[in-house]
Amino acid sequence: MTGYTLPPTTAQDYARQGAVVLRGVLTADEVVTLARGIEHNLAHLSPLALVASQPDDPGRFVEDFCTWQHNPDYATVMQHSALPRVAAQLMHSDSVRIYHDHLLVKEPGTRQATPWHQDQPYYNVTGRQNVSFWIPVDAVPLVSTLRFVAGSHANGTWYMPRTFRDQQARWFPEGALAELPQIDAHPEQFEQLGWALQPGDAVAFHMLTLHASSGVGPTSRRRVFSARYLGDDARHAVRSWRTSPPFTGLAERLQDGAVMGDALFPLVTIK
Repeated sequence: MTGYTLPPTTAQDYARQGAVVLRGVLTADEVVTLARGIEHNLAHLSPLALVASQPDDPGRFVEDFCTWQHNPDYATVMQHSALPRVAAQLMHSDSVRIYHDHLLVKEPGTRQATPWHQDQPYYNVTGRQNVSFWIPVDAVPLVSTLRFVAGSHANGTWYMPRTFRDQQARWFPEGALAELPQIDAHPEQFEQLGWALQPGDAVAFHMLTLHASSGVGPTSRRRVFSARYLGDDARHAVRSWRTSPPFTGLAERLQDGAVMGDALFPLVTIK
């Protein structure tokens, strides 16, 4: 167990800003473990994997989901690093439950940007106590890092989730949720947060915090693992559509509004 200590004001910053940087939250050995898990994942992509970049992109943006239970290196980091303990502190939660893992790899020269979005509207879960860790195993310069709109989680607004490549509304019906503000067109209206990162660093963000990122340079590989956790107030939200990621058969086992007490989402011991 790592001796990482959360800086005194970080939990308050997380509640206010919706995103914080965690320097050295993983040890050097844990970074090696995570990188090995990522390479294994890339060599054994799951049926949920997708290429999120266009066919003419000189690079390649690969995503995969929900493989941690079959990847011992992922499981080690998600269960036995400082992440669960930090998650509890950031969420102000007595319990920490694994939600899912998410692989995001942009190979050198990838032009594909990740557009502004929130994560929670894509999900089958509700509740305010949640946290996502975005953890690179490669150095990430400021130009290629994940960017956040500070405080965009605070009022609880859900924005319309759309597909990244063609902006289709596949989750909620058109008009059911607010449309995204024009962040890039009016940057002076939105305080943005972003940090250059080294292996061992991570950013933690709320699932309602607006975030985006650019492509990567011709010699930069950006391998990122995202670990997502839920707190005390998380509840199952049964959807009539395929969520991202999907959890096939869950609606038959877990009723709407129930605690996320399924084997897919185990509680983690906090030490």
